Amino acid sequence: MSVDLLIPSPGESIAEVRIGQWTKSDGEWVEKDEVLAEIESDKATLELRAPAAGVLSIAAASGADVKVGASVGTIDTAAARPASGGARSTPAAPAPAAPNAAGHAAPSSTDGGKATSLARKIAAEKGIDVGRLEGTGPSGRVTKADVLDAAEGRVAPRAGAAPSPATPGPTPPAPKPAPKPAAAPSAPPGSRGVRRERMTKLRLRIAERLVESKQTTAMLTTFNEADMTEVLRLREEHKDSFEKRHGVKLGLMSFFVKAAVSALRKYPRLNAFIAGEEIEHHDFVDMGIAVGTERGLVVPVLRNVESMSFAEVESTIRDVAVRARDGKLAVEEMTGGTFTITNGGVYGSLMATPILNPPQSGILGMHKIMKRAVEDPQKPGEIALRPMMYLALSYDHRIVDGQESVGFLVHVKECLEKPERLLLGL
Repeated sequence: MSVDLLIPSPGESIAEVRIGQWTKSDGEWVEKDEVLAEIESDKATLELRAPAAGVLSIAAASGADVKVGASVGTIDTAAARPASGGARSTPAAPAPAAPNAAGHAAPSSTDGGKATSLARKIAAEKGIDVGRLEGTGPSGRVTKADVLDAAEGRVAPRAGAAPSPATPGPTPPAPKPAPKPAAAPSAPPGSRGVRRERMTKLRLRIAERLVESKQTTAMLTTFNEADMTEVLRLREEHKDSFEKRHGVKLGLMSFFVKAAVSALRKYPRLNAFIAGEEIEHHDFVDMGIAVGTERGLVVPVLRNVESMSFAEVESTIRDVAVRARDGKLAVEEMTGGTFTITNGGVYGSLMATPILNPPQSGILGMHKIMKRAVEDPQKPGEIALRPMMYLALSYDHRIVDGQESVGFLVHVKECLEKPERLLLGL
């Protein structure tokens, strides 16, 4: 008796996915609910798990694009379990690997951020300490392939690493590692080499959306700057008691989210959509927060953010950011936003023009805080060094006029320079 291994649906609008690297070989015994591969869509990454215990038969190679609901293999549930409990039932070569099948995840406390989420899971199943491995992924990340190579004895532990606590007694010398190509080999001076890299489903979707935004909106950007002195003072003064009371750090995003919500109440068309020949207004704010991951940019949405407290905003952003970098967000969590905030300042950007996320009509860009010489607001005519941040608002000029966009940004600036306005609803 065999059970089909079917591709689950990541979301209602997704019809096709890409298979990542298989963690098991054809003909190998698998346990029920064991992770067999990652499946990547244009919005989210899911784990493909075994629906039953048995011997795996793989019908689709790593890197293949398959339809949702399609069978990519079977599990023979009538096969006898190997005596070792997890050994292969028959020798088999590993399934072919895709060029870009490695998943990406937030750093863990045990590997110092060196390993992807799937690499850590496989390592735990096989009793391998990922902290002892040399990563071949971007920035030295330990990938699934690295763990599988270590399981097969094809690589040596990282030089100077402590012995793995999971292995009792002296560790036998590992075989000499086979040479492996670097993730992005550096070319010698004067080289004119050309490399091609297959785009992920998510990257293809990002490219499609950016072009759509440019072609279907009348996008314009207006700029301003905010003196962050008072926000930074409040944050420094209350950060310890805030974290102790709420269990989450007080960041800058909650101030910007609250300031944006206040401005959207005053200028509601920045929270509206164009729907044919009508304007669709929203009495709520579903705030998209752009999060950069190694897979690409994703925008999880905070629902009804207008009703959240500072602590709720901070804890929700932290939760979705971690899950976004782990590839654990559901499609529903990344759709339906009415306005977006993006923070290029975390990467050092001093000023940039954010691109609209259709059908939204506005996106607010934050940037790096730098001390600059400006006129002291307390002493007109005198110059002082102040922590300043450039703000950028991109908007759809078809629905939002220049006066509204400038007014929105001025309101955000005033809320940040006098944050007591946020408490008084001004």
